[in-house]
This record gives sequence, C-alpha cells and structure tokens, in this order.
Amino acid sequence: MEYLRFNDTYVIRMDRGEEVLTTLTGICEQEGIRLAAVSAIGAADRAVVGLYDVGEQVYHKKEFREPMEIASLLGTVSEKNGKPYLHLHATLCDASMQTHGGHVNELWISVTCEMILRLLPGEVGRRLDEVTGLNVFDFD
Repeated sequence: MEYLRFNDTYVIRMDRGEEVLTTLTGICEQEGIRLAAVSAIGAADRAVVGLYDVGEQVYHKKEFREPMEIASLLGTVSEKNGKPYLHLHATLCDASMQTHGGHVNELWISVTCEMILRLLPGEVGRRLDEVTGLNVFDFD
C-alpha cells in the first residue's frame, strides 16, 4: 500500500494480498482520520459481503472466492469508542459479468485497489440504535 495526501484528499493504492478494511483502518489510525468519505475501484479474489436482516438483527453473509472486479466501493469513516469505524458497501462483478454486492466484511485485493479518501471537517461518532441493532451516526 502507498498513499499521498493532497489537501483534504488521500489517494491510496492497495496491492495484491492486502485486505481493504485492515489496510484502511491502519491508514486512518496512522493519519488520525476521524471523518471521511470513501470511493474505490479495483480487483479482488476474495470477498465476504452481507445483507442485514433488521427483523433478526443479523448479517447474512456470503463468501466469494473468485476473480472479481470491484465495480464500486463506497462508504464512510467515522469513530466509535475513539477508534476508526468503517462502513463500506461494494458492488463486485464476476467473470460471467454477474454482479454481487452488499456490506463489506472482508475484501482481499488480487491486483490493485485505487481509493480516494476525502476528509470531512469535524467528527461524527456511532451509537447503537436499539430498534435496528445497528451502529448509526451519532450527532449528539
């Protein structure tokens, strides 16, 4: 992984074998990033994505182990308990041009990931929403 900062924006390249959540969390910790918007494209060979069931309050996860294009990776960086909190969703395209997507639990880079991380002024935390069971933005 390598990155450069241009004013309020980081341009990040992740390399083969890196896991996106782990790498991005490391950058956020190292750089003291508290609030940001994430967008990226690239290629992966392993992903675990989920769909949240509000009634059961659990993520139903599915693992993919095949070459995939990261057609879109979007999300936010905020804070929970003083640590970076990532919330990312991906759209992945397989060899037959079928797309799969959902909440990113794991995403392993097979070739590269080109990410733009745009800093936002301020801080937004997370709190557990009792109704949904999710960690939502906390504006208090």
